[in-house]
Amino acid sequence: MKIAVLTLGCKTNQAESMNIEYALNRVGHQIVDMSEQPDLCIINTCTVTSKADYQSRQLIHRALRNNSKVIVTGCYAELNQEQLKKIDNDIEIVKNAEKDNIIRMIKQNTSGNAKRVPYSVAPLFYHSITPSRHRPIVKVQDGCNYSCSYCAIPMARGRSRSIAVDNVIHEIRCYESLGYKEVVLTGIHLGTYGCDLNPKKTLSFLLRNILKNTNIPRVRLSSLEVKEINGELIELLNEDRVCKHLHVPLQSGDNNILKLMNRTYSVEDFLSGVEKIFKKVPDISLGTDVIVGFPCEGEVEFNNTRQLIESIPFSYLHVFPYSQRPGTKAAAFAKQVAGSIKKERVAILRSIGMVKKQDFIKKNIGKTLDIVVEERGCDGLIGTTGNYIKVILDNSSDAEAGMLVNVHILGHKDDIATGSLVKNL
Repeated sequence: MKIAVLTLGCKTNQAESMNIEYALNRVGHQIVDMSEQPDLCIINTCTVTSKADYQSRQLIHRALRNNSKVIVTGCYAELNQEQLKKIDNDIEIVKNAEKDNIIRMIKQNTSGNAKRVPYSVAPLFYHSITPSRHRPIVKVQDGCNYSCSYCAIPMARGRSRSIAVDNVIHEIRCYESLGYKEVVLTGIHLGTYGCDLNPKKTLSFLLRNILKNTNIPRVRLSSLEVKEINGELIELLNEDRVCKHLHVPLQSGDNNILKLMNRTYSVEDFLSGVEKIFKKVPDISLGTDVIVGFPCEGEVEFNNTRQLIESIPFSYLHVFPYSQRPGTKAAAFAKQVAGSIKKERVAILRSIGMVKKQDFIKKNIGKTLDIVVEERGCDGLIGTTGNYIKVILDNSSDAEAGMLVNVHILGHKDDIATGSLVKNL
């Protein structure tokens, strides 16, 4: 069949969808875009915000208008099964924990063969696929044991569960054999990796084993909480193959709001944590998430957040307006912030974020950095550096997508650096 796999949300969703695509291709199906009139659409949904809910429903309606059979999975599907059946009773809903069964379900419907093909090891099979992304995401953990008052994801994903070290190594070796130059380690709560294994392991242990037992040129860590970045992990950031890039969610720069959010750190904890990181890895790229307009956030609390962000040398910001999630504690809080105020505050912080991103690029002008080339845009090749700067090379470059190359950073256009090719690595 022609099958479209459509994905919203986090890197964990993206990793799962990529493996589903690989497994589908392995058993003979063709992966296509929605525009190619697929026979089946698999929609991997997100529910982190009300906007994500809306986008999930939009994709479902679009697939139904295309006369495609529709399978819906992911966090929105996990928490909104009755609503989905009201859209169309023929929609097939697959829980997060059963995503690997999607391949078996499709095989049963098309060939009567119920053989299970686990999506978690799917990359083993694919030596002829044109990659949809050149920095594949490796899911090493799922679920979350925390209970942030604004977040519905633990209800959709369950408690923390880790992938065995050997399985992670195996998947990365498969990507390595296919010629990939970077993998991104991800999870719903990556920093709790290994807490459920017997014997217990740590993210540092996993990373050391990856460096020891694979030759993948670059390994990148996705989002980590500030208290989970210990001295051992910071030391590993100085390894040549580990990307000098961390994403550390702040969410708020006001202690009262952090308590209402049920976060596990204070402003002082956050400052102490990032100070230790910059002391050991001064040229690191440090990004963060911020939620604006959380209940009880007044001008004082917002200004505390703004001032804290201005004081930290972040290289980029992800700014989100607070979104009420049904079933969460924060949804019932008094003093909800008006939408117009959220919009204004989001604009202020995003403006600050743009300046910080440009400042970080300027600090790298004149340096030679390695990039993984990812695509050819209108103005040239585009790739990502180890320290998470998007770089555009002019069209005269003889590099190709998927290559790891050295570039000399020349300047920037808005939030994208410009560079010239030095040599292939």
